[in-house]
Amino acid sequence: MQPLPGFRDFYPSDCAFRNFIFSRWRESCRRFNFVEYDGPLLETIELYQKKSGDEILSQIYHFIDKGSRHVALRPEMTPTLARMIEAHFKEYKKPIKWFSIPQLFRYERAQKGRLREHYQLNCDIVGEADLEADIELINLAIDILLSFDLGKDDFVVRVSDRLFWTEFLKKKAIPRDDWYAFFQAIDKIEREPREEIERRLGDLAKEVFAILESPPCWERFEILLEGLRHRGLAEYVCIDLGIVRGLAYYTGIVYEIFDRAGEFRAIAGGGRYDDLLKQIGGEDIPAAGFGMGDVVLGEIIRKKKVIEPSFPRLDVYVVFPEGKKNPQGLFLIEQLRRQGFSVDFSFCPSKLKKQLATAQSLNARFALIVSDKIEEGVVEIKNMDERTQLTLPVEQLAGWLKERS
Repeated sequence: MQPLPGFRDFYPSDCAFRNFIFSRWRESCRRFNFVEYDGPLLETIELYQKKSGDEILSQIYHFIDKGSRHVALRPEMTPTLARMIEAHFKEYKKPIKWFSIPQLFRYERAQKGRLREHYQLNCDIVGEADLEADIELINLAIDILLSFDLGKDDFVVRVSDRLFWTEFLKKKAIPRDDWYAFFQAIDKIEREPREEIERRLGDLAKEVFAILESPPCWERFEILLEGLRHRGLAEYVCIDLGIVRGLAYYTGIVYEIFDRAGEFRAIAGGGRYDDLLKQIGGEDIPAAGFGMGDVVLGEIIRKKKVIEPSFPRLDVYVVFPEGKKNPQGLFLIEQLRRQGFSVDFSFCPSKLKKQLATAQSLNARFALIVSDKIEEGVVEIKNMDERTQLTLPVEQLAGWLKERS
């Protein structure tokens, strides 16, 4: 029996790889003073309908629960963040800098780089309207990828601004009801034939393509690029007005991060969504953020083999040479574990040679040989890497191990 299409089993090696990604995410966020939060896996369907309309129903897992509530497995984290911020907004010092690593679910066709479930790092700054918040988020996204030993030749941040296009549409007197279709056409420029995009854009097509090929000066881009230049990050960024992000709630700076070779889907994407919290029913609060999924990032790390995650080594494997476990040895195992050492041993009696072979196969750093001599207060310890062995008093064992950890 196999997992459902688009879902994954995580065997120990897969979990080690996933946790390796999570640890780098968390460490980068810590250095930028973001704090972690989480929310429920299930939310009312209304929360997502407020943000995305009824069309969201065809893209998510939703059902009527036993309490007759219409609920959904979370397809994204931003609506939950908005709900949580609205409930306790006045209690937190602004700006709020939060991150989370939720598992998300979408009922879409599974394909390379896009599954029906994935984990995603979400980083958001709430309560700050200045472009400095957008710069900080782009800085964080770049820093995260650098932590995986990816460099300027591996990825690029393509930056745009929805405000540029809204100003363009206002000057052209395009009705607001037609804006969404315009942004959808721009969003599909790299995925559909030019003729189809021209048809969608109508009379605006020629001018739009001219802007995309030669972006005009835009003060907000200059401010953003200058901020990134001061941080030594300008070489990781380019202006690309073809990036608008498909979601309707973005209001300002938007960006997507791609591998330079163009072999994969977007590694990350985000932008400013100043109206979303008000749209969901809260206060008028500026906000910006990005999401970075584990699927595409994992594919890139595996292909480039920039870092190979591994299991933590076993500190001590306890060997009972007589085969039978003695009470003093079991008590010593418990004491070592309480002091932070990873310790394992054979559940069933076996010969000394087999126990040492097991210690080797488990990649233990030390084999602790607990014989009848423990009644005299001493044990033997074998360094499995150096193939050396010595006798130690039991009371000195923990300190000896700590010196070599």
